[in-house]
Amino acid sequence: MCGIAGVVSSAGVNPELVREMCEVITHRGPDGEGYHVEPAAALGMRRLAIIDVDGGQQPVSNEDGTVVAVFNGEIYNFPELRRELLSRGHRLSSSGDSECLVHLYEEYGDDLVHRLRGMFAFAIWDRPRQRLLLARDRVGKKPLYWHADHSSIRFASELKSLLLDPAVPRDVNLVALHHYLTYQYVPAPWSITEGVRKLAPGHLLVWEGGTAEVRRYWQLDSTPRPVADERAEEERLRELLLEATRIRMVSERPLGAFLSGGIDSSAVVAAMAMQTSERIKTFSIGFEDPRFDERGYARSLAKHYGTDHHEFVVSPDLLDMLPRLAWHFDEPFADYSAIPSFYVAQLSREHVTVVLNGDGGDECFGGYRRYVLAARSVRIPTAPPSVAPVLARLGARLARRHSQLLRRRAGRALQYLSLPTPRRHAQLMSSFTSEQKTWLYSESLRSRLREIDSHTLLDDAYLSSKAGTDLARILDVDVNTYLPGDLLVKVDTTTMAHSLEARSPLLDHELMEWAAGLPVDLKVRGGETKRIFRRAVASWLPDELVTRPKQGFGIPLAAWLRGELRELAFDTLTDHTARTRGYFRPEAVRQLLESHQKGASHSGRIWALLQFELWHRAHEHTAATCSAP
Repeated sequence: MCGIAGVVSSAGVNPELVREMCEVITHRGPDGEGYHVEPAAALGMRRLAIIDVDGGQQPVSNEDGTVVAVFNGEIYNFPELRRELLSRGHRLSSSGDSECLVHLYEEYGDDLVHRLRGMFAFAIWDRPRQRLLLARDRVGKKPLYWHADHSSIRFASELKSLLLDPAVPRDVNLVALHHYLTYQYVPAPWSITEGVRKLAPGHLLVWEGGTAEVRRYWQLDSTPRPVADERAEEERLRELLLEATRIRMVSERPLGAFLSGGIDSSAVVAAMAMQTSERIKTFSIGFEDPRFDERGYARSLAKHYGTDHHEFVVSPDLLDMLPRLAWHFDEPFADYSAIPSFYVAQLSREHVTVVLNGDGGDECFGGYRRYVLAARSVRIPTAPPSVAPVLARLGARLARRHSQLLRRRAGRALQYLSLPTPRRHAQLMSSFTSEQKTWLYSESLRSRLREIDSHTLLDDAYLSSKAGTDLARILDVDVNTYLPGDLLVKVDTTTMAHSLEARSPLLDHELMEWAAGLPVDLKVRGGETKRIFRRAVASWLPDELVTRPKQGFGIPLAAWLRGELRELAFDTLTDHTARTRGYFRPEAVRQLLESHQKGASHSGRIWALLQFELWHRAHEHTAATCSAP
């Protein structure tokens, strides 16, 4: 696990700049550094040593030094790849996974990505062809930013590395801001900075002859397959989960697991316990508010398997870390579960260097309650074109003007039913609606973004899905948008902030491909979510964990914003600095804050505005400092 950065330029490179780009991401790799420098290319990395601790230095190269690579991630099938490469006559000087990349490139060219099972972002410099290859793993576990002009390209694991280069624009990308306010994250390929792009999951970038070409190499195929024996599929799920967990337990550094008390992380811990004689270290986060506290369920699983269990309680007086969190995220990020994620990573790093988690189970197996709503609503046809606008206007009026909760909910339901299926899902996934953003924006921002519809991102994902039903398409949409844009960014950022590697067995691409072909009624049936997954792992877990309803990894944010965080929100969002940025109408921001204090539910929207402002303040001087606040 590492952080990587580099510059390729026909006009020559500055090696000192690449060193600075790596220094600013030392948290990703505190165990060492390495550089490759030549007239047209400089590649660098910071290393977090996990496998081949003594010998796995980077950059790596082939036998004659004509192909060089820097790599961030883990390749779990590297033992098989090494045996294959040795049988083909390649000479390997280390015993880890990084060196496989350059030799696989010699054998397969860009198609080497299809040979890899793991999480990765890497750069391969082909010196004879003066060609740079960038690649990101299929699902989007590891990040990769890039910026190109007519003569050069720069890349890095984090945006802050690129912003150390004076040639990289620093203006806010207004379209990215527009999408952020809808989804609470900046979706790839945009970044919050004008001119900088994120390489999307499952994509390659080739830089050659001054031109960057981006292409997709993998997309989850959700074409349904027939299932004759449900019990046989449950057995196959157990086999795949055990294998995906086993290959992720290879480590020369201490290893443990996040344990939320939900079925996904519990199943992963169970799969670990069944494949080791060592006592597993588990880590949980809790809250004083019992509505958000899952520690009791986590303790039940920890007791069941005799784990070495550790807990931490998050309270609002700990949130003075918010500027530090904003610095690490590089872009505004408003999923407030980043706070407990940050603290569980900090707790875990005191004991281990690697953790396994349950990420991906909800998207792959239908775990969110919104899927039950979607399954029921798809039976209700979209209102005819002549009726839909009337329903939408009436619903908006009820939702906006009535103080009674029941009438507001009725208004939102009318708005929901006036929409086609993909737009219904988009509405559920939105923090600010299009109308709310129009109300919030300053006149100049409103005019510049008038024609931009953030919901087309989900429309495109829905239409490109090969799934056989509307509900299955919605799961596909989340795999391609919410999972990589929100959940995986959150976990990668908060763990790497503490030099901790996170591994996700349920995001093994072979397991995901198998799960994608299951009929959707094996995932969501009636009011039951994650049907086949629950049944497959039921014998591994205490009964109360199998039958309990899903509880999100949330925090009591609404109450905190009316109490301990009220002053922070008002001071940050209404001071002179925030008012004069020119993005939002000051009176609209204040109205939102005051309405929340009176009992309306605006916590997510306020949090999105607060995180945008905190991001602005944390990164205004990125080029001048390499230190986190």
